Amino acid sequence: MGVLVEALHIAAGIAVALLIGALASWAYPLARQDIWLVTGIAIICIVLMGIGPMRRAMWLQRNPQAQERDDA
Repeated sequence: MGVLVEALHIAAGIAVALLIGALASWAYPLARQDIWLVTGIAIICIVLMGIGPMRRAMWLQRNPQAQERDDA
């Protein structure tokens, strides 16, 4: 369940970044290339920042007894 939640967080972050990029490029078309460049970099950062929590969720899913010790 935790892996699914982390994957949904990453997907939501990417969707929001794309929405903000689309709205920004619509609002200021002269900077369209720069806006999409920054949007792409933001998406890469979202994925990279999601790797750690995703690995932790996968580890906790594979080792359910470790979750009991982690909660204490």
